[in-house]
Parts: sequence; C-alpha cells; structure tokens
Amino acid sequence: MEPPSGTALTVIMGCLTVATGVLDAVSFLTLGHVFTANQTGNLLFLGFGIAGQGGLSVVATAVSIGAFVLGAVLGARLESTLATRRHQWFPVALATEATLLAVAAAAAWESGPARGLPPGRRCAVIGLMAVAMGMRNVTAMRVASPDLTTTVQTRAMTALVSGSLLGHDKRLGYGTHAAGRRLISVGSMFAGGLLGAGLLGSGARPTLVILLVAAFVVATACLVPRLSRRRHTTED
Repeated sequence: MEPPSGTALTVIMGCLTVATGVLDAVSFLTLGHVFTANQTGNLLFLGFGIAGQGGLSVVATAVSIGAFVLGAVLGARLESTLATRRHQWFPVALATEATLLAVAAAAAWESGPARGLPPGRRCAVIGLMAVAMGMRNVTAMRVASPDLTTTVQTRAMTALVSGSLLGHDKRLGYGTHAAGRRLISVGSMFAGGLLGAGLLGSGARPTLVILLVAAFVVATACLVPRLSRRRHTTED
C-alpha cells in the first residue's frame, strides 16, 4: 500500500519537519554544538573543527555524520525490501525511527544536564539520533513530496522566494500552488527549532524532549495506514 498523498501527506511531512527542528535543537543546544539531522551544518563544523577553530568537537561531529550515513544505508535496505514485498514501508520506517529515538532518550537519561554526560554516552546519544535521521531522509526521499524533505530547507527557501511575486520565476513555481507547501516546509522547521529551544529553556530535560518526539513519530506511524486506506478508497 502506498503512502498518503495530497493534503494528508503535506500535513504529515510538515509535522515531521517540526520534529526534526526539535531534535536538532536538543542536539545542538545540549549535546555540544552538533546537529543530528542537518548534515550540511555538520560538514562545515567538521571542517572548522579539524582547522582548530570555534572549539567544535571533531569526534562528536564525525560520529553524527557516520551514524547518519549508516542510518541512510539501513533505511534504504529496510524500506526497499518492504516495498518489494508489498508491505507498508512508510509506517514501519517511522516506527523504527521512533524506536531509535527512544533508545537515544534512554541513553541520555541523567539527573543533571545532558552536556554533563560522559563523552562515550554523549556520542552514543548523538549516534542513535543521527541514525534515526539518516533513515528519515531515506523515508522522505522515497515519499517524494515536493519541497518537503523534513530535514533541510535551503532548497525550499530558494524555491519559495524565486517562485513568488518577488522572484516571478515560472520554472520555479510562480503561478502555481507550490508556495503554500514551501511555506509549510520552511515554517515547520522554524517552529520545530523554536519549540525545542523553548522546551529546553523552560527546564525540560533533553531526555523528555526526545521521548516526546519519539511518541509523536509513533502516533504518526499509527495514523499513516488509516490515511493510506482512505486514499485508496477515494481512488476506487
């Protein structure tokens, strides 16, 4: 069974983008200036760290990048195998992501701040979150919802401006309904970062924030089959 489409898929991907923003807020603000989803930033951080500038951790950044690559490999293998066997790969991928996040939250469990975790445990948390986000990227690419990658926004921001009244570029969507979808994508990431930072700033434990995201992703995974059945019923 194929994933939902249309408005339902846009809403799902927008919500997953919010979840990404929350997770990167946790990783960057509490685990030592490293991203677990935004690997473009990590590539730059790795370069800065190797050059000895900015006080950035080469080890933590390398762990995140390596774990993300591993997650992408595992996600591709899992999802393509399920699709070949005609299983519902989309909700299974989301459930697997949520499980990895829950394990990351357990690894981060500490009475004090997450930044006070021993280096080994901190890297384990970063790695588990990055594996989950590597799988998420494969999931988003397989769904192929335009402008809704759930983890990076540079392309969506460029398309939003270029295809607007300001850019007036018809090849980039001017005169179509793409602007709303692109706005949802960019706005969701901003909202996720704001929400994550706000929760941490109010005193919420990083572990609880990660668990909150894991629970949300599980709920989304449970909702997907119902929306998929509705799609096929409508098409029939």
